[in-house]
Amino acid sequence: MKLCIVTHSLIKGDGQGRVNYEVAWEAIRRGHHVTVLASKIAPELEKHSSINWVPISAKVPTELMRNMVFAYKSTNWLKKHRDRLDLVKVNGAITWANSDVNAVHFVHNSWLKFSKLEATPAAKKTIFNPYLFLYNSYQLLYTKLNTRWEKQAFDNTKIVVAVSDKVAEDLQEIGVPQKAIRVISNGVDIEEFSPGNGVSRQTWNLPDGVPLAMFVGDIRLPRKNLDTVLKALVEVPDLHLAVVGVTDGSPYPQLAKSLGINDRVHFLGFRRDVPSLMKAVDFFVFPSRYEPFGLVITEAMATGLPVITAGCTGAAPLITPEAGIVLPNPDDIKAIASAMQKLSVNPDLRSNMGRTAREIALQNTWKNMAQQYVDLFEEIN
Repeated sequence: MKLCIVTHSLIKGDGQGRVNYEVAWEAIRRGHHVTVLASKIAPELEKHSSINWVPISAKVPTELMRNMVFAYKSTNWLKKHRDRLDLVKVNGAITWANSDVNAVHFVHNSWLKFSKLEATPAAKKTIFNPYLFLYNSYQLLYTKLNTRWEKQAFDNTKIVVAVSDKVAEDLQEIGVPQKAIRVISNGVDIEEFSPGNGVSRQTWNLPDGVPLAMFVGDIRLPRKNLDTVLKALVEVPDLHLAVVGVTDGSPYPQLAKSLGINDRVHFLGFRRDVPSLMKAVDFFVFPSRYEPFGLVITEAMATGLPVITAGCTGAAPLITPEAGIVLPNPDDIKAIASAMQKLSVNPDLRSNMGRTAREIALQNTWKNMAQQYVDLFEEIN
């Protein structure tokens, strides 16, 4: 089979890029030839004899403009070469050309419910932040345009792959027929993210001898729900929290200070050593208000960490009561505080939950995910 994958990147470094990276390798292992339309590709794939990389350059200032340039160039290439391909896999509204499989990681129509800074009463910011206002305004425009483009892309494909049951529901809300939807969950790297002992917290200037939770996400906007976690932390006086995320333009360092917990909240900024950092904490807390999947959840599980999350995250169905705590309402401060208190004072419970979380992650590897994609390609080709 001559497969074409259209993606901005085919590398391990980001979620969508990693999905396509693993799918490409699985297709090659089965003897298929893969053409890749991408701006970036991993060197090991670029050099492979079964890979044909078509570079799509889009060097313009904003993500919105880059996406438009990429869509224009990839569409023109596909129009010229479509008759030489057996199957085309794309991602969302990445191109305006027709496809056979469209893998959906995020439905922008659903994100519109959460796009304003005051998406919920609990998300109201306390201090006007010009950077945050401009960032949010740009994201709102970007989302509205993608809502229209995505619907067109889903109408112009045969099969739409959702990364979670939640995304499948979001797709049906905008009119994608249920019979056209398949669910293939994202995988996790069980070697990069694995349990470990002896990792010193001093590497990150984190305190020893205290229970330590971890939060990872974009902390410039309220969607990830760090504000509720911080308010809940007030009620768990012995617990410390390590926060990974870009702090420039974020209101949450100031919120932690105003709540009187800044000595227990450790803002670490953007990090590339998250796999190691996860080995140094006791559990993971991530009650996102809207999360199509939440790769960071399965990464924490693979590390052997209990997870506290909300039912509105796409990965929540993977978390059994033996592996973590799934809350019905992400804005319930008392419920989050109770869950964090329960895990902070019960090391044996954390250990048992962590082992179960790791076992679940072992059943959801990148290899398993890639096999499901290529099985689908062979089925419909």
